[in-house]
Amino acid sequence: MLANRKITIGSAILALGAIVCFASFLIPLGHYGGSGARAFPIMSAVALMILGGLQIRSDLAETRSDIPPSPSKTQYAPFVLLGLVLGYLWLISKVGYLISTAFVTPAILLLFGVRKPVGLLVAAFVVPATYHIIFFELLGVFPPYGEWFDLLDLIEG
Repeated sequence: MLANRKITIGSAILALGAIVCFASFLIPLGHYGGSGARAFPIMSAVALMILGGLQIRSDLAETRSDIPPSPSKTQYAPFVLLGLVLGYLWLISKVGYLISTAFVTPAILLLFGVRKPVGLLVAAFVVPATYHIIFFELLGVFPPYGEWFDLLDLIEG
């Protein structure tokens, strides 16, 4: 029964990736005919489809057992992740992108099993900086500024 549920989840991820991929092609081409704003959604959709396919493939190959799985702490992980996402959306509107991402990144990594304090500390600085460089500097996306305070005000002057 658990394997069927995992296959269903893999199928849903695969279908979501296909829908996002189709919708990404509805985004208009950039100036001069380049893919522009389409590139990242298409790459993300393809990654979703690959991950969904891998999930299905691994669960089909998995040996099935009649022993029901014991409930664990991970059964609440989706709800914790949803709470982190909602908190992140609220926090990003109040204190901006860099600070909110620096706080939420280690929490999400903890949720997914990263336990080394040095790794969590490094991620709190490296992840926001890397995404800032990729999206706001290289791709020219407008960064979300904070209502109360924003670190970008200090950095950019």
